[in-house]
Amino acid sequence: MENDYDSMEAPRYCGIPTFMRAPYTRDFNEIDIALLGIPYDGAVEARSGARQGPRQIRDYSSMMRKIHHVTRINPYALCRVGDVGDVPFKQIFDVESSHRDIQGFIEKLLSASVIPLSAGGDHSVTLPILRALGKDGPVGMIHIDAHTDCCDQEMNSKYSHGTPFRRAVEEGMLDPERTVQIGIRGAANSEECWEFGPAHGIRIIYIEEFASLGVEKVIQEARRVVGDKRTYLSFDIDGIDPAFAPGTGTPEIGGILPMEAQRLIRGFRGLNLVGADLVEVAPPFDPSGNTALIAATLMYEILCIIADARFS
Repeated sequence: MENDYDSMEAPRYCGIPTFMRAPYTRDFNEIDIALLGIPYDGAVEARSGARQGPRQIRDYSSMMRKIHHVTRINPYALCRVGDVGDVPFKQIFDVESSHRDIQGFIEKLLSASVIPLSAGGDHSVTLPILRALGKDGPVGMIHIDAHTDCCDQEMNSKYSHGTPFRRAVEEGMLDPERTVQIGIRGAANSEECWEFGPAHGIRIIYIEEFASLGVEKVIQEARRVVGDKRTYLSFDIDGIDPAFAPGTGTPEIGGILPMEAQRLIRGFRGLNLVGADLVEVAPPFDPSGNTALIAATLMYEILCIIADARFS
């Protein structure tokens, strides 16, 4: 019978792909955590392709199961998880209009007391998410990335994927003194991307310090920075070394290992997370699909800690 069908128990190659094989719904009152796609990369200055990220992450997320092997968290037993589809866009070639579409969609989720866990898309999509979340006061943030994304402009635009967190601080949506950036590395044409954060109180953990401290001490430092107040988690897939995750627009060698990333996320268990995203997966640059598999697995890790903190 149809009512007895459990998509999590079905063969992984069956059915219409949804995030984690969760049920698809557009009724936000039916869920506690929304898995959503933001297929937008109109703010990328070089290698586009992240617009295709959500679709492939959905596909590869069919490999996920229910119960976490370390924590034994089963997010589906703790709360109602659903795939709410993709953000609909009205003017896809207009960056600011597209950002308004994203913000509006997130605001609808928040008005129904639903926690957003999204797959991008380029990193500019985090700005409108923070605008929605920040209406109740600025949030803290754990940001895992190769880049600070705190530039003032890129290609004469203030709304590129390299500028979202400067804008969020300027607009009062992000509390810089409760923000930590982990895994930062790679050369730049200007030092402004590194100078803005410390000048405003952002804690930057460059990859060299990450390697020196080790994962556990980095977790401790991140928890110290964000405290117990409302916190957002933003994970750029280029934080992972491109030997493992080449499918991204701005790869930087010498990055975090996948297992280290998993340990980081598990170390954030118990934090007051109000949402999260996984961005910059660009399938055209990884024919193997391994980048999307890593992204899907990290989204599952994030889903577990959000469900555990908010609903256990």
